[in-house]
Amino acid sequence: MLYSTGDKVEVSSDEDGFRGARFAARVVRSTPKLGRFAVEYETLMSDSDPTKKHRETVDGTHLRPRPPSPPPPAAGSASCFGVGQRVDALQNEAWWDGVVREVLDGGGRYRVVFPESKEETEFAAAELRVHMEWVNGEWVVSGRKNMLETELNIGSMVEVSSDDEGFHGAWFTATIIGATDKDFFVEYQSLRTDDETKLLTETVDLLHIRPTPPDAPVVEKFNLLEEVDAFHNDGWWVGVVSKVLDGQRYMVYFRPWKEEIEFGHNDLRLHHDWIGGRWVRASQVMEM
Repeated sequence: MLYSTGDKVEVSSDEDGFRGARFAARVVRSTPKLGRFAVEYETLMSDSDPTKKHRETVDGTHLRPRPPSPPPPAAGSASCFGVGQRVDALQNEAWWDGVVREVLDGGGRYRVVFPESKEETEFAAAELRVHMEWVNGEWVVSGRKNMLETELNIGSMVEVSSDDEGFHGAWFTATIIGATDKDFFVEYQSLRTDDETKLLTETVDLLHIRPTPPDAPVVEKFNLLEEVDAFHNDGWWVGVVSKVLDGQRYMVYFRPWKEEIEFGHNDLRLHHDWIGGRWVRASQVMEM
């Protein structure tokens, strides 16, 4: 997306400790051909001069417009948010992506768990907002995550993610072989135990599991800067097509470790996001 000077935006980061956070800012200089934008933060102050707001140049992939104000709660509603609902929580000058774990004080306060850090914190209702994703130029609201919406049943084929270092952005195919009220017991399709004698099994929570993506239409060619999933080391890793090569081969750039790897056409698939209980096709990462 193209941004102009003066546009109000939110800025994300891939740095450790800041994944899942978005900081309010405005664009102060735009160089769309390079996909780079200078921003001034609303609440972050400069390290060199604490009286001035912090400015930096960021990649366009880390920007999005400000989300719209949420509608008021329904009449007679005792709680603004429900258990399992994905929300943003205002903490340390940023909005952090989390999930409501518990409703407290009749809906006046909420306990929120954060997928990246696995920490839980209490918030007042005024410090939360409904989580929304900016997809294909539209805001998509995330709904509640529960067994019924996601159709996660014993025997279902799913994909599982991990917050462990080195695995951010990867999804591994597995089968649900058991479930409790909060967790799932899965058996991976290709990951094996350390002694290689059997398939790896693991307990995962609802924050790290999703159905398998829908069957995508046949793609004759992936485009430059298109967001894709690349099959690598037994998992699907989200990346961006950085070069289109001859012979249906592509260079794919992976942001978490800032590395390019070459793939054949059949090792890529269109990237989809699981948002609000439905699959949403990702747009191109940026416009030139």
